Amino acid sequence: MQPVRVLVVDDEMTLAELLSMALRYEGWEVRSAGDGRTALRLAREFRPDAVVLDIMLPDMDGLEVLRRLRAESPNVPVLFLTARDAVEDRVAGLTAGGDDYVTKPFSLEELVARLRGLMRRAARSAETANGARLVVGDLTMDEESREVERDGVAIHLTATEFELLRFFMRNPRRVLSKAQILDRVWNYDFGGQANVVELYVSYLRKKIDVGRPPMIHTMRGAGYVLRPAEPRQPVAGPRRDAASTASATGG
Repeated sequence: MQPVRVLVVDDEMTLAELLSMALRYEGWEVRSAGDGRTALRLAREFRPDAVVLDIMLPDMDGLEVLRRLRAESPNVPVLFLTARDAVEDRVAGLTAGGDDYVTKPFSLEELVARLRGLMRRAARSAETANGARLVVGDLTMDEESREVERDGVAIHLTATEFELLRFFMRNPRRVLSKAQILDRVWNYDFGGQANVVELYVSYLRKKIDVGRPPMIHTMRGAGYVLRPAEPRQPVAGPRRDAASTASATGG
């Protein structure tokens, strides 16, 4: 069996070496890069199963590295490293398609747990991609081709958005709590950072619901539910009863 391949991208050499040692201790094969261009070259040669990617790099930022990675390997899980006080970096990383993040300083045990969770999810996605077609109202998902459409219009999702929507579509009309979503989509407890669920639900709504009758609903204090959209009701004109009609026509 081939060992798991992980690419570590961080310009702090000491941290990159420490991470690499910890991941090799897990039995994984590791390559490291200190800048974006080297990371992209190694990604093509090494074909990693997962990438640990620092946001701040000397030649290009991690978001640009992610964009180029996704162009060649759209489904590889990416775990961002961000500064603890850089909330905008975390949001930008997830918005750009990153699958998860850890903030510096972090424990090696936490990072390994996050990576394991990402790779379990990726493996499960591959195993369950058996050509099933999910349909909820006018929303459709092909699990094999990973194509999503609403009312015939294609919707492009990141890997995490796809997993979240798949969980919703496999449980239509069922209220799903944040804890259930974290356990199923991210495979571990976020340590109280359940706002990541809110963040991703907002991303889905922008792609699924904007300009259309909504399908994703918040159940205050309980969670979220996906259900077929209510059809738009035609706007009724002023009613005219028979008497007024007769009066108007002189009848």
